[in-house]
Amino acid sequence: MTFSFWMKYKNDECCSTHLIDGDGVFNVAGVENFIKEVKLAECGLSYAVVSIMGPQSSGKSTLLNHLFSTNFREMDAYKGRSQTTKGIWMARCVGIEPCTLVMDLEGTDGRERGEDDTTFEKQSALFALAVSDIVLINMWCHDIGREQAANKPLLKTVFQVMMRLFSPRKTTLMFVIRDKTRTPLENLEPVLREDIQKIWDSVPKPQAHKETPLSEFFNVEVVALSSYEEKEEQFKEQVGSLRQQFFHSIAPGGLAGDRRGVVPASGFSFSAQHMWEVIKENRDLDLPAHKVMVATVRCDEISHEKYDTFMANEEWCQLKEAVQSHPVGGFGKKLSSILNTCLSEFDAEATFFDEGVRSTKRKQLEEKLLQLIQPTFQSMLGRIRSDTLERFKEAFDKELKGNIGFAMAARECAGSSMVQFDEECADAVIDQAKWDSSRVRDKLKRDIDAHITEARAAKLAEVTALYETKLNDALAGPVEGLLDGAGDDTWPAMRKLLQRETDAALSGFSDALSGFEMDAQTRDSMLLRLKDYARGVVEAKTKEEAGRVLIRMKDRFSMLFSYDSYSMPRIWSGKENVRAITKTARSASLKLLSVMAAIRLEDERDSIENTLTVALGDGKSGASTKKGTESLDPLASGNWNEVSASKTLITPIQCKSLWKQFNTETEYIVTQAIAAQEASKRNNNWLPPPWAIVALLILGFNEFMTLLRNPLYLGVIFVAFLLVKALWVQLDISGEFRNGALPGFLSIATKFIPTVTNLLGRLAEAGQRKTNNAPQLYPTPASKQKDNEDDKMN
Repeated sequence: MTFSFWMKYKNDECCSTHLIDGDGVFNVAGVENFIKEVKLAECGLSYAVVSIMGPQSSGKSTLLNHLFSTNFREMDAYKGRSQTTKGIWMARCVGIEPCTLVMDLEGTDGRERGEDDTTFEKQSALFALAVSDIVLINMWCHDIGREQAANKPLLKTVFQVMMRLFSPRKTTLMFVIRDKTRTPLENLEPVLREDIQKIWDSVPKPQAHKETPLSEFFNVEVVALSSYEEKEEQFKEQVGSLRQQFFHSIAPGGLAGDRRGVVPASGFSFSAQHMWEVIKENRDLDLPAHKVMVATVRCDEISHEKYDTFMANEEWCQLKEAVQSHPVGGFGKKLSSILNTCLSEFDAEATFFDEGVRSTKRKQLEEKLLQLIQPTFQSMLGRIRSDTLERFKEAFDKELKGNIGFAMAARECAGSSMVQFDEECADAVIDQAKWDSSRVRDKLKRDIDAHITEARAAKLAEVTALYETKLNDALAGPVEGLLDGAGDDTWPAMRKLLQRETDAALSGFSDALSGFEMDAQTRDSMLLRLKDYARGVVEAKTKEEAGRVLIRMKDRFSMLFSYDSYSMPRIWSGKENVRAITKTARSASLKLLSVMAAIRLEDERDSIENTLTVALGDGKSGASTKKGTESLDPLASGNWNEVSASKTLITPIQCKSLWKQFNTETEYIVTQAIAAQEASKRNNNWLPPPWAIVALLILGFNEFMTLLRNPLYLGVIFVAFLLVKALWVQLDISGEFRNGALPGFLSIATKFIPTVTNLLGRLAEAGQRKTNNAPQLYPTPASKQKDNEDDKMN
């Protein structure tokens, strides 16, 4: 039947037409109008053709409508499964650049055409491969691996006819796996690609293409989609991701980026019509027998039913839930029994179907069930591993608290833990699966080794820190004390101290390391680091004290200058030799500076002390000149002779600067001492000069003789002496004049009148008491006895 009608449906920008009807009639007028409507002729070579093929009612139209925003008619599932698309429909994809045409093919193996009338199915499939740049092959996930499914016979026939009829062109075959199960795509894709390669290898080829690989004519892509009915949202999300691949599909790197033999857009209608005529003339093509297809469908249904029954099995659900919290005893035996029951039920219900299909589906069911339980099995192994690791840690920590060595404890605990793991894994083995637990065992071994390594590092760090603390406590305080009393024996004593404490620490540290069973090189390295640490403590403390050398120099000078040999404060009475004391104190401070100028932990002699003595001794400033000659300043250098820079604490130029600052800051103490001596001399020298005394004796000879002739004068003078002496003591005249003459006179002037008044008052009181206590004329015996007792007491 011929017809010239053209159908067009519009949804936004979507246009569609019936390209070939169910009777195989090519709709020439409809295609011409469609091309004009979508302005295909203006595209040149910038267009792409996509088609889809697959079993009837497999959701091809639904996929295209979601993928390309087309409006192909979809099957109403509530009215039953029947033929929806008849012939071949074509539409323009909405929103995809460049212009992309999509063809929806009638489903294969439909009951409407019957088992024997498969010519149109073969012709339409071959037409789709010949015209399209990209062919979507819609297939069920459970068909993968089946010999008589997944359109394999159809593909084989198409490959043969296409090689014979048309010049080769590059077509992309995209296999869309529908209703994807839990099996990862990376596991499904190799099987599918292997099957396609086998089909290609089995196809008879012309001599020119005898050795031509499949990749010369086809690009094979594989994608997987979830069930539209059960997981609609996930299906739409996956389709949305797939849609992105069709943008710029003909660009280099796109799905059809390396296509060949492209027909210009203006000749697409004629080219498609001619190809269909050529294909219709070939009538020697076959499809697989319908019985195989029925067996495939029915075995699929039984397989799905048994799979669902297994998932709902109460014992399986309990095992799955229990494994999440703890290892389950007898896990392998219980699960093997449940699997065996499920597979036996499948065998009983599928026994009358094709043996090849039945065996294939049974194997697929077993693989699906094993894939289902594999995560639980892995969780079981993971739980066994984690529990074994925890038990190992507890046992290992307990052993370390005892007297057993670290290495022996690690060896024994690790060995017993691995034996326990192997025993529990054997109990979890599933008979139907040949899964290997070696990876989990290796992971446990690595975890145990990592814990041992971590514990070993922590234990070594703890032991090392213990002995470093001991060394620090044993060296820091004594080193500070030795440097405080710096002298000729300071560095020899410090070397002896360092050697003694280091040997003691190394001995204990070596004994502590013996339990780790480490190699000699590592052990020697750790001992050397501890030895270097001890030396570092001494050097660090020495550098710290060298930073306070000026304070220590002033303290030592103050101690020697201000205190005598009995550690008593000096009283500057005028008899002390200030110059000698100053020289001694400065020499001691210079000695302290020379001791702290460099680190001398090796028994090596140096000339630092001599250099400082020559340059700074006796108040020198570091440079000396002689008449007619000049000598270089020995301290005008940044390093000491015979002393490396790493051992230098105070450089010569720093010593010179410190000594100058030291002299400046101690000069005040010396000046104060000299001033105190002068004041003491003035206060103690209150008598007139000797010549004045001699003059008084000569000139006062007559007065002296007068006193001898009149003794009454002596009495008056004596009384006057007593009064003057009393005033002298009361006024503390010698003490007042210690601070100078003028302050003394002023102080005495303010105190003189009150003192005299006080003295006269006391004399009056004494006279009054004497009058009151006069003796009786005739004393009684009692009074006499009392007077005698008073006399005895006095």
